[in-house]
Amino acid sequence: MGVIQVTKVTPSSHSPKSASDFSLPLTFLDIFWFKFPPVERLFFYRLPDINHNFFNSEVLPKLKTSLSLTLLHFLPLAGNLTWPSPDAAKPFIRYTPNDGVSFTVAESNEDFDRLSGSQTYEANESHHLVPPLKVSDDTASIIALQVTLFLNKGFCIGITTHHTVLDGKSTAMFVKAWAHTCRQGEKGNSSSSLPIEYTPFFDRSVIKDPSGLDILYLNQWLAFTASSDSRSLKVPQNLGVVPHDLVRATFQLTRENIKILREMVVSKWDKSKPPIHLSTFVLTLAYTTTCMVKARGGETDRNIVWGFAADYRSRLDPPVPENYFGNCVGPRWQAVRARDFMDENGLNFAVEKLTDEIKDLEKGQVLEGAENKMSSVLDLVKESTGSVQLIGVAGSPRFNVYESNFGWGKPEKVEIVSIDRTGAISLAESADGSGGVEIGLALMKHEMEIFASFFIHGCS
Repeated sequence: MGVIQVTKVTPSSHSPKSASDFSLPLTFLDIFWFKFPPVERLFFYRLPDINHNFFNSEVLPKLKTSLSLTLLHFLPLAGNLTWPSPDAAKPFIRYTPNDGVSFTVAESNEDFDRLSGSQTYEANESHHLVPPLKVSDDTASIIALQVTLFLNKGFCIGITTHHTVLDGKSTAMFVKAWAHTCRQGEKGNSSSSLPIEYTPFFDRSVIKDPSGLDILYLNQWLAFTASSDSRSLKVPQNLGVVPHDLVRATFQLTRENIKILREMVVSKWDKSKPPIHLSTFVLTLAYTTTCMVKARGGETDRNIVWGFAADYRSRLDPPVPENYFGNCVGPRWQAVRARDFMDENGLNFAVEKLTDEIKDLEKGQVLEGAENKMSSVLDLVKESTGSVQLIGVAGSPRFNVYESNFGWGKPEKVEIVSIDRTGAISLAESADGSGGVEIGLALMKHEMEIFASFFIHGCS
């Protein structure tokens, strides 16, 4: 692996949009994720005949030009998260002329087929494909990009994003907007508009915060990091540490697998209880979590904290546009015991617990108890350094990440690298468009072997 070049891509100079300052405040939904580790994604593209000449004369110029044009619509990404202490009560996003996105070009001699496949490999083998964010105490870049050539195999786009500024849906929207612009090729120009679903909506006034949750959450984060420079934009050292000996693998649930799981749950369901939610998402998360807890083994009374981040865009009152750009997600979690997943009714238990969370969301009470959410999460972060098994979700099949076609075909594989720092599983739609779900995991090697056995045999 070798880094060939690191440059800065700025918004196209052919539009007056790029000539003026642009700033955005952070909402309480942004500040909730203030000190969470960056999110790292990989998009692998197979091009069997790619050589240095084609990569340098075709791929890179098109990616850079289209990125420059796309940034005109996503100016915050070209800027920085800044906290000019002590002038500002909270951090904010600011773009100024000549700001841009770090763009790294690299070449790797690693096995493209293995890294873009589903089989198990060492988790740290993919770390060199994602670029670091530049972060100081008072300034942090929002996004960094890396394009890595695998000679005669293809290339990979690595994307690192600051969690304070955008959620998974916003990131997916940006990538698909960039891919759309790149596909337009010669047809595109600096004034080209994007399809509405890829056009970001920046108006922060749609996120109502009459109780001052933004400052409350910020103060709670500052108290949590009081042992260091609490006003720093840097992620605390005890967050985002990658354990040793982790391996990474991808599993699939086909539509037929999901049908089998649904029938298994229904056959054991107590009909005197309220109806359960049997969506693909619920069944996938319930089944994967059950297999993970069984694979970990250990004491049956050990603590499990698990859940997911729910999209609030359609659930706030009033709802915000689907193309709202920023963080508009909130955590839903439960603390349970390992034994509840490990007995013969573990899958039904998991489905029932997730159904409870889904029903609460449907009641339109997503912000109920919001003043206690931040402190509760920080308590969980402290506990997760001990014996607690923390299981969350990154990504979503609804993001349609495999639609990210830059003109050389859809991705061979989309990976969320940062799950090895968070204990989350990653979800995406099946790459073949068959309606199944792709599940990414990073586990200890012996756990992964046991998990695979449970996972494969339990839904066949």
